[in-house]
Amino acid sequence: MNADTTGPHVVVAGGGIAGLAAAHRLAVAGHRVTLLEAGTRLGGKLLAGEIAGAPVDLGAESLLARRPEAVALARAVGLGDRLQAPATTIASVWSRGELVPMPKGHVMGVPGDAHAVDGLLSAEGVRRIGLDGELPPTEIGEDIAIGAYVAARMGHEVVDRLVEPLLGGVYAGDAYRISMKAAVPALFEAARVHPTLTAAVRAVQRAGAAAPADAAGAAAPADAAGAATGLGGSVFLGVEGGVGTLPRAVAEAIRAAGGEILTDAPVTGLRRTGATGWQVVSRDRVLTADAVVLATPAGPTAALLTEHAPAASAELGSIAYASMALVTLAFRRCDMPVLAGSGFLVPPVDGHTIKASTFSSQKWRWVADGASDLFVLRTSVGRHGEEDQVHREDADLVDASLKDLAAATGLAGRPVATTVTRWIGGLPQYPVGHLARVARVREAVAALPGLRVAGAAYDGVGIPACIASAHRAADEIIATSKRTDPGAGHSL
Repeated sequence: MNADTTGPHVVVAGGGIAGLAAAHRLAVAGHRVTLLEAGTRLGGKLLAGEIAGAPVDLGAESLLARRPEAVALARAVGLGDRLQAPATTIASVWSRGELVPMPKGHVMGVPGDAHAVDGLLSAEGVRRIGLDGELPPTEIGEDIAIGAYVAARMGHEVVDRLVEPLLGGVYAGDAYRISMKAAVPALFEAARVHPTLTAAVRAVQRAGAAAPADAAGAAAPADAAGAATGLGGSVFLGVEGGVGTLPRAVAEAIRAAGGEILTDAPVTGLRRTGATGWQVVSRDRVLTADAVVLATPAGPTAALLTEHAPAASAELGSIAYASMALVTLAFRRCDMPVLAGSGFLVPPVDGHTIKASTFSSQKWRWVADGASDLFVLRTSVGRHGEEDQVHREDADLVDASLKDLAAATGLAGRPVATTVTRWIGGLPQYPVGHLARVARVREAVAALPGLRVAGAAYDGVGIPACIASAHRAADEIIATSKRTDPGAGHSL
């Protein structure tokens, strides 16, 4: 560890983007930082790789530019000149056997005008949306499932054909269970004060047009409202070489600031030392720290907090996770049909295996430039409760993807290379009451001096939300350390 770093010693458990962001924030602030990652690599669900020589992301592939945290971190660690807007943001929905252009003028699939979904919904489905204006206001209380609420106001078809596939791409969950307050906070707040859902959607769109960086919310779709904050007005940004290169850059910046990073170092125990200090147990190593950030998934965090914060441990232990698989395929360009846009979403109601496909070579210029004779695309498989799909053999997942791609696009060629990446327990679920649960967890953890939590289980599953939770945890530790005399944390 850099001897010039003389601030309080903070141990960060977890080397995903949240743990890395917390460690970076602390190290830059002058704290001595040790990051412990249980696995052999850093980055969590951010993973850069290649297929047939073409660079690809094998995990998360874009940063939401409407929120500043991820873009700011990328720039802070030297990736600013590699941020890249998508070459195309035109997407489709594969519904009832047809690829239909994604409607415009919606907020996470909820339309502000019934006619916006002409062509995607049936005539009856469009008519049902219009009935929203004739219904009495709905009491939504402290939280409500977005699918149930939208279905009650506008009918099940708009949920099944648009809201569900959009939310499935974010949470791999069930729209009829996902918290509206957590997933689409701006729409939730608008729905509490407007008499109809249509009026609430339009209010969110107006607010987004006036202040896009703040009003649309973390889960807002690309066309929710107004201009965006990214390069060239893009709502989403990628990184040349892959978003999966961000963890490595952040790790390098941590080390440059004097931080220490250890892989294959699971945290197996926490012990209190005195009034404010901690001992962190990792295999045969014990670290003494002035503060600890737990940036591990809910289950491991719950296990570590069992003795120290049993109420928080129980709350975290009840958080469910969904698994998913990404099937990445490389084809010879000469074998490809003409494909439009960046890809398509798949409503689960139609019973297909895949839930989405991204045409990576059309969406990201750096993928196309990396292998000009190839066309790379990927499909995603798996939602909450569909563990059997994710655990199918690689060859089965590839064949199922090819079958669905052929039906959707006419693709008949065989791939020259394939790779299947599984994210087991990768996406925490946000059911009704999730934010209240998070508030209870944080209240219980706040009673423990020098301990904070961060990650996808709290304020959002997207990269900016994870970074924001990490910065919150780090900033609270930094503020506390300024009010107290730091201890002499050291490795034993």
